[in-house]
Amino acid sequence: MDLPPLRDRIPPRPLILFVGINPGIRSALTGHHFAGYSNRFWTLLYEARLVPEPITCEDDDRLPEWGYGITNLVPRPTRGIDDLTNDDYAAGRRRLRRKIARVGPAVLALVGVTVYRHLFADTVRGRHRPGTGTVALGLQPEMLAGAPVFVLPNPSGRNANVTYAEMLAAFRALKQFAARAARSSPSRRRSRLPSHSAR
Repeated sequence: MDLPPLRDRIPPRPLILFVGINPGIRSALTGHHFAGYSNRFWTLLYEARLVPEPITCEDDDRLPEWGYGITNLVPRPTRGIDDLTNDDYAAGRRRLRRKIARVGPAVLALVGVTVYRHLFADTVRGRHRPGTGTVALGLQPEMLAGAPVFVLPNPSGRNANVTYAEMLAAFRALKQFAARAARSSPSRRRSRLPSHSAR
């Protein structure tokens, strides 16, 4: 199936750049990120108060309003990550590093530990056997092109390894870390995050 590429949504100098693994079929067909029916990414953004109102995948064009960007490690859409090749990942790592250096996010939020494992394959391989071992959610020891790396859980409804409460706690922790990053970099396009009392 020849699927259209999924367009990035990235403002200049985003506060947070969210990075998925690659677009799924529905995302490619609709032209929107995290468009799977069971994906909870957009609900988590709101419930963690990273955005001030409920949004869906159709609102991904609005992420730059809040200073956020969104992209993927591998741009090629597939039915699943098993269809991705080592060449896909290698090219994706090179492309993403150039993109990060160009746009300069304050925080790099990797959506899913699989993204982290493939982006930092050499680092992970040094700590665990390839493809194995536990990667803790949250802030990581690595930086990429000057940006701190924060790992979020995969928000797919098929992810049975992490509860929704754990997902929400990780997204809330990202909000807290991003707020500190925003305070330390006042030139960021987004000057503030939604308050905890936002509804």
